[in-house]
Amino acid sequence: MTAKLPEPVVLENDVVRLEPLTLDHIPDLFAAGGGDEELWRWLPISPPRSEEELAKVARGLLSDDQHVPFAVVVKESGRAVGWTTYGDVPGFDESIEIGWTWYGRAVWRTAVNTSCKLLLIDHAFEFGYNRVLLKTDILNLRSQNAIKRIGGLHEGTLRRHRRRPDGTWRDTVCFGILDEEWPEHRARLTPSAS
Repeated sequence: MTAKLPEPVVLENDVVRLEPLTLDHIPDLFAAGGGDEELWRWLPISPPRSEEELAKVARGLLSDDQHVPFAVVVKESGRAVGWTTYGDVPGFDESIEIGWTWYGRAVWRTAVNTSCKLLLIDHAFEFGYNRVLLKTDILNLRSQNAIKRIGGLHEGTLRRHRRRPDGTWRDTVCFGILDEEWPEHRARLTPSAS
């Protein structure tokens, strides 16, 4: 049986390098997205207004044994532009969640997200998981479309799952990818490798 969460490792391809998140990434990360209301709109915290506030959020992730956070570094620039995490999925055997993901606007609609998901999903299935879970706010249509594009199958909606930072209730849309489904999606997302 697979351990609940893998150890932090460096994962990379031609576009991005995912490296274990450290506080050394904070200046780049704040420059990429600190204080951006739209970027932080769907995350469970208010937009960090300073490097110190962003570092506090990062410290929370780093001290949390339910997540394995990665800084997303664009290889061309060598700068961190966001972060993503593996997360524990209580109640599901051999499942892992990819979440708490954000990228600075400069890399929206680029190869960054697909490149990150290829690395994370490949690593999860190679590590021995049989299912990857991805969740998002029901109002976050951009994220839902991105998850569907990489192969996420809608599995259901958790109604009134959690409160948003503004106090309203969030319904959470859940998507899953099974290990046997991934090769077809992977081939479609990396046509040069097929």
